[in-house]
Amino acid sequence: MKKLVIFDLDGTLLNTIADLAQSTNHALSRLGYPTHEVDKYNFMVGNGINKLFERALPEGEKSEENVLRVRNEFIPYYDVHNADESRPYPGIPDLLKQLQEKGIQVAVASNKYQAATEKLIRHYFPEIRFVAVFGQREGIKVKPDPTIVEDILQITSVEKKDVLYVGDSGVDMQTALNAGVTACGVTYGFRPRAELESFHPAYIVDRAEEILPIL
Repeated sequence: MKKLVIFDLDGTLLNTIADLAQSTNHALSRLGYPTHEVDKYNFMVGNGINKLFERALPEGEKSEENVLRVRNEFIPYYDVHNADESRPYPGIPDLLKQLQEKGIQVAVASNKYQAATEKLIRHYFPEIRFVAVFGQREGIKVKPDPTIVEDILQITSVEKKDVLYVGDSGVDMQTALNAGVTACGVTYGFRPRAELESFHPAYIVDRAEEILPIL
């Protein structure tokens, strides 16, 4: 049995797409840029908010300066509204409780900025004792760079063979590959099954309830 399960946040533990879309559209609108339908954001998220803003900006406007302008409008709004419509995926609260009861450590490795990652985990999973909750931190490379996983392993002293990494995107599958840990893709999140399959993870599941038996 695995000793540690590392979860991605957006698209894996929480369905956050509506709040991300609303907040990005708010920032774009404030700056006079066109907005996007919510479902379009499924393919814009996953690599950190700066990459999200770059993807959301129109062609010819994707400069570093404009990304920072969008960021300055986005963060104050998202900090207030990031739990308006976001919800845990079906089965996730029960899964986390069962893992905790079995003595399996759980951690979060997200490309969402650190403050929002911590807030959402506290808000939605107050009874779960995560051994680490890491988002995008200043000076630390974002996923698929393996640093975030390596930092968690250093804290927990768990060997790579005893780790399961769970995520919903190719970024997550590549992160697990780069870190040398076992990958499990979930199809209920933001990205299609074909994207997960292209990275050949050890497991692909359709529901949160299917994760516990593979441990």
